[in-house]
Amino acid sequence: MDALVISAAMPTIVAELGGLHLFSWVYSSYFLARAVSLPIFGKLIDLYKNRNLFISAIGLFIMSSVAAGCAINMITLIIARVFQGIAAGGIFALVYVVLADISLPQNRGRTLSFASSVWGIASVLGPTLGGFIVTYFSWRWIFFINLPLGLVSLLGIGAYFVELRTKKDNVSVDIAGVASLSTAILTFLFAFLLGGRNYAWISSPIIGLLILSVVSILVFIAIEHRAKDPILFIGFFRIRGFSTGNTAVFLSSFAIFSMFAFAPLFMQGAQGRSPMQVGVAMLSLSLGWSLGSLALGQFIDRVGRKGTAVTGAVCLFAGCAVTLTYTSITSIYYIFVNFFVIGIGMGWVALSTLVVVQSSLDENDLGVATSSNQFARTLGGAVGVGICGSFIDTRFSSLFEALSTSDLIRHLPTKLSGTRSGQIESLLHPEAQAAMPEALRLMVQGAVVDGVTGVFWTVTVAAGFCLLLCLFMPEEKK
Repeated sequence: MDALVISAAMPTIVAELGGLHLFSWVYSSYFLARAVSLPIFGKLIDLYKNRNLFISAIGLFIMSSVAAGCAINMITLIIARVFQGIAAGGIFALVYVVLADISLPQNRGRTLSFASSVWGIASVLGPTLGGFIVTYFSWRWIFFINLPLGLVSLLGIGAYFVELRTKKDNVSVDIAGVASLSTAILTFLFAFLLGGRNYAWISSPIIGLLILSVVSILVFIAIEHRAKDPILFIGFFRIRGFSTGNTAVFLSSFAIFSMFAFAPLFMQGAQGRSPMQVGVAMLSLSLGWSLGSLALGQFIDRVGRKGTAVTGAVCLFAGCAVTLTYTSITSIYYIFVNFFVIGIGMGWVALSTLVVVQSSLDENDLGVATSSNQFARTLGGAVGVGICGSFIDTRFSSLFEALSTSDLIRHLPTKLSGTRSGQIESLLHPEAQAAMPEALRLMVQGAVVDGVTGVFWTVTVAAGFCLLLCLFMPEEKK
């Protein structure tokens, strides 16, 4: 829920704290940290007691949530989100491994579909709760609410959690592998987050980051071939189910998390909707995921993992393609129905690919299989938000340049005079737009439409490639 509750609140957070150019970093910092921690936790799960790992991850999540709620600017919020992401990576990996442990291989689809529906319920509550909290309280409470929820989870884990697997003795953590993999992930993602905004795509910093990422990957591969307990056995990528399943969920997450990040900006900045209205509209994405997951257990038994993945990918691609028809006057009901279809598609792709990846490896590698899938999902979200954020930043930079030389800026009310010094993010509020001259309001809304339309095109292409990969997944063995 924490990854999604912020979606409806982001325009309000940006308006209060400033820093529109850091908009995508609130999401991306979370995904970056989660991407780095997932493969590490995946290996730790196979080596150490899961109870201790659970308590550590939840404790860190609680503390970082409080820090995020106390943020005084975008920088401190982003730092807190980094630690939230680290903790969330551990929690994600642990939950799905424990659920797989308590299920027979042939029943994992049903067990995980139930878990996914629970996640979907939290996702249903997330955007709506975010809009409600922002409207009637303060955006800071979307983070503070994690304190009581986290404490209840800690008490439950401490009192009732039972270890189900025997851990290895004399294990060693692959520190060199962790360092090289983390460097590769961070440099790769930083290149996409900074490219097109802070630096041109063809520039020394971006090219340097990409080269460092490639070198780090090569070093990681060499280290893993010699490591006693490698973080990730490279040979797994030669297994068709492992490689296609993880790549498909990468692309689907690229699409869905970009949608979660920037669709609220479209509805509030281009259509003038309130945070509560945005939250209700975003509810349909999570509602589709949740209700679709409830039906997934039966569906996957009838048509198999591949059939489920393909069906989900078709829904995802079709829904993303429909977003290309959105305008500033598109009905909220039209958006709601379309987002519901996208939610069903994402839920089915995410869950079926997880089962495919888990089934492709031995039981002893369940932690690595699960974390690799969650890592691919997180990486896709981070890359997607980073790339799509560049469309928004580029379009708003052009808008600010136009406003800085236009007489229209002088017609703003005094309370919006900060815009002259670059606080253009305040123009995204419906209240602010209501006070603008008609010509200025149309300029702002046009910039949002142009920027988010670029996002919609990008996620549609990603969803199309996801569908192709699902078609090439291996069939189940009868």
